Amino acid sequence: MLDPRITEQRNPRSAGIDLASPAEIVALMNAEDAGVPAAVAAQAEHIARAVAAAEETFRAGGRLFYVGAGTSGRLGVLDASECPPTYGVDPDMVQGIIAGGLPALTRAQEGAEDRPAGARDDLTQAGVRAGDFVVGIAASGTTPYVRAALEHARSLGARTAIVACSPPPAETLAAADIAIVVITGPEVVTGSTRMKAGTATKLVLNTITTGAMIRIGKTYGNLMVDLQATNAKLEDRSERILCEVCGVTREEARDLLGQSGRRVKTAIVMQKLGVSRDEADRRLAAQGGVVRRVIPDAPPPVQV
Repeated sequence: MLDPRITEQRNPRSAGIDLASPAEIVALMNAEDAGVPAAVAAQAEHIARAVAAAEETFRAGGRLFYVGAGTSGRLGVLDASECPPTYGVDPDMVQGIIAGGLPALTRAQEGAEDRPAGARDDLTQAGVRAGDFVVGIAASGTTPYVRAALEHARSLGARTAIVACSPPPAETLAAADIAIVVITGPEVVTGSTRMKAGTATKLVLNTITTGAMIRIGKTYGNLMVDLQATNAKLEDRSERILCEVCGVTREEARDLLGQSGRRVKTAIVMQKLGVSRDEADRRLAAQGGVVRRVIPDAPPPVQV
């Protein structure tokens, strides 16, 4: 019997892949992957609505939660975990919830995705409340854990969205304020949604958080100015940004970074306007954290 879920159907182009050479496997997979960006682009309007919802949530003091099982859950946890070091936000601001808990990140927790009660318990434990934004991730569109999470989140007054790669059933769509359905087609290996569906999901999640972070002022132009300098690479990047934006030496950048409390955005405003750290922070807060609204200068042009 043909499974109605697109992600569970067989791909006729890969039916003979078990006899393919390494080069043929690479070529086939690459050809299948090439269609993923177009499938994501087809959902641009819905993704933009999710970006706007995340921005509104953050500005009102709410949080973004990703909820999923298996690969979908892992991708949500990954995206959430990369927000603090990249944008200097509190780890609570974007959180990933995966069916089966932390052990499911490295080992499959069989049956966890089929337990709706587990989703309600996990959202309760995470403290999901009205004003939050809960994004369910389910490649097949049918994961019971995700549907229950969306229904529970909505009952609490949270905003909701679903990210899927096969049309979700009516019950799931009814629980989602925003539906992002990226049709990537049958996988090279039937049902292996860590492949095209996983790639598409990561692109969507990257766009939601990156877009929202840009909107709340985490960049200056395309420069990452709210990063946490927690290692040598990020320390070096922070100093290079200040050298480029402020036209200072590396030593001056290092000193400026120290005066600003190791906050690149604050350091830029301090140097550009000749104000104290407290005054720079005050002006940034008054303009929603957006550097471009505080100082008249545009970022320096890109060197090519």
